[in-house]
Amino acid sequence: MTARSSTRPGRLALAVAIAVAVSASGGAFAQTDKERELEERVAQLESMVRQLMAQQEAMRGEHVEVREQQQAQAARLDALPVLPEGARPIQATTLTPGANPGTSFSYGGFIKLDAMLTDTSDGEIPDGSVGRLLYLPGGIPVGGESESPDLDVHAQFSRFWLAADTTLDSGDKLRGYLEFDLFGGALGNEVATNTYGVTVRHAFATWNKWLVGQTWSNFQDVAALPDAVDFIGPTDGTTFVRQAQVRYSNGPWSISAENPETIVTPFGGNAGRIVSDDNSIPDLTARYTRRGDWGHFGIAGLFRQIKLENTATDIDDSIAGYGLSASGKWVLGAKDDIRYMVNAGRGISRYVGLAISNDAVLDEAGNLESIDLLGGFVAWRHAFNPTFRTNVFYARTDFDNDTELTGLGITRRVHSIHANAIWTPLPKLDLGLELIYGERELESGADGDLRRLHFHARYSF
Repeated sequence: MTARSSTRPGRLALAVAIAVAVSASGGAFAQTDKERELEERVAQLESMVRQLMAQQEAMRGEHVEVREQQQAQAARLDALPVLPEGARPIQATTLTPGANPGTSFSYGGFIKLDAMLTDTSDGEIPDGSVGRLLYLPGGIPVGGESESPDLDVHAQFSRFWLAADTTLDSGDKLRGYLEFDLFGGALGNEVATNTYGVTVRHAFATWNKWLVGQTWSNFQDVAALPDAVDFIGPTDGTTFVRQAQVRYSNGPWSISAENPETIVTPFGGNAGRIVSDDNSIPDLTARYTRRGDWGHFGIAGLFRQIKLENTATDIDDSIAGYGLSASGKWVLGAKDDIRYMVNAGRGISRYVGLAISNDAVLDEAGNLESIDLLGGFVAWRHAFNPTFRTNVFYARTDFDNDTELTGLGITRRVHSIHANAIWTPLPKLDLGLELIYGERELESGADGDLRRLHFHARYSF
């Protein structure tokens, strides 16, 4: 590259000198054929000079452009986080060009296969229903004919999440979080494609101590849930709700205003259900959580409006619902812990066990009467070593129904016992096997049970 660039100026100088000399001498002699031939050669040399000068100018522009690109690339690399020596960034540009400067992007999730062999004593769980995909105590059949066991295999509980975190120069912390799974209803069928839709689980933003969007209810203690192979585990006795809300947290305290919804048993309707969206005030919660090396303990309160309005049947009534939930995790040592929850209240059934029962029942005059409940769970976890652990837990909830209003076909009690073993042969890869026995009893005394062998394989990333 150096030799070529040094030769070209010499050629340029020589060509210019010849052109000038010949041009200067041209006026002193009369033109002959030889002179005209010389002038033509001079014209050719002048053309070559112009071409060489144009090429040199073009090369100078290319060098400038390359330098500018190198400088811009160096600036982008300087803006990236400091990496360990020898490491190279995956890319030099941000994944979030529209975000605040300094925003970090993260992504994760897991792939999960579930395989369940289910046997029920009093009828088959309907094909394609939720009870075929996870343990649903309110869906255990009662009073039907026994059938042979059913095998269900799916990957619908696989999920992924995305988050963007920013700390501004002012010290304010901002976060956006989205999480999805594939439990969104069938878009195909089990014959060929097993296609399912993406479902929103969480969609919220936080600003310092404030949260707005959809996430776990403040009335729920997710950290108390045991290590289960089933989607939830102790469904009979746990609070379990995700919904839109506005939440404020300060130290161990948090309060929230959350989306309301009412579910009602019609008068004499047994297992019937009216879903009402007539509420005019949000569900209100408050929680206190204390944490330490010993584990954590939390207590939460819920106050809500239960409302039903139907002009066609001349029903328009609202009553109050309220409840308490105490839960936590007690660390017994390096290998053992106990997890627990106790729930009690009036008109809070929507929050317990995926709405096993209803919040209230209508009397003959169209007035609402709340339904009381008491329930919870206890779980023991033991880790034999870093790659093998077991969990045993029991869950139960009892409902206090006025059978003169509800009839005898409504659920009085659900309970279950679970035992599992989970092996982690490789980092982030879990293989689990869980035995489940669940039972649902009606106010009439009739009951039905479920026996399930549940296997899962889950790779987290």
